[in-house]
Amino acid sequence: MGRITTRRPARRVRVGADAGADTQRRIETLAVEEPLEIRVNGSPLAVTMRTPGNDVDLAHGFLLAEGIIGEAAEVLAARYCEGCDSDGRNTYNVLDLTLRTQAVVAPSRNFAMTSACGVCGKTSLEDVRTRTRFAPPSAVVPVAPEVLAAMPDQLRARQRVFDATGGLHAAGLFTPDGAVLTVREDVGRHNAVDKVLGWALRENRVPAHDSVLIVSGRASFELVQKAVMAGVPVLGAVSAPSSLAVDLAADSGLTLAGFLRGDTMNIYTATHRIRS
Repeated sequence: MGRITTRRPARRVRVGADAGADTQRRIETLAVEEPLEIRVNGSPLAVTMRTPGNDVDLAHGFLLAEGIIGEAAEVLAARYCEGCDSDGRNTYNVLDLTLRTQAVVAPSRNFAMTSACGVCGKTSLEDVRTRTRFAPPSAVVPVAPEVLAAMPDQLRARQRVFDATGGLHAAGLFTPDGAVLTVREDVGRHNAVDKVLGWALRENRVPAHDSVLIVSGRASFELVQKAVMAGVPVLGAVSAPSSLAVDLAADSGLTLAGFLRGDTMNIYTATHRIRS
């Protein structure tokens, strides 16, 4: 799997009545986490901790979510630039995107990110509403509840790197009838979503009005924001949403489902898209 995974020694301990005798050293497979600096027209814009792979999709998805681009044609080129290790080899951790126009980024925005948190510091729902080009459509593309309930299992079945490491989030884009369009994994849940939406942008599937976005963990504000910015009408999460995520989904007309586990789920907003 190349730079996606790496190997590190660990001591495995089994807890029990005879645990003192049951320890062993072994080599474990871990998900790689490295920084990626995203530049626009040669100027640094953001740094995120990510799992290497699908970096071009990640950068496209990030710029889409921030309202900087709205279609793939706005990006003239994406290339790795300086960033060498001690042996002089390119680390592929600096990616520069050349846009048709000079990107205008509010100077107050702070794009320093970690793998645990997306674009933190957003303070208002109005910010997302005024910047999105592709709000979820008012026209209903119904999704059968049994189809929605099956999507997390389809997502999990395609988490190849998670099977090896147990340490990655995943996001997947589906059609309303349950067909898988793409799945991406990353140490950061927001990066996995950016990779999926960046793929959709590059495949000319944005606005993603005929799709369902599924995430393997919780539904936070920044994930709802990314879905709204791409025009996704339905977002489903295996775990819980946050209060602000529900507020933003309601404000934007996004259908937000949480606790997608087995044959149950909670539909928090825009329930009309889930066909009963």
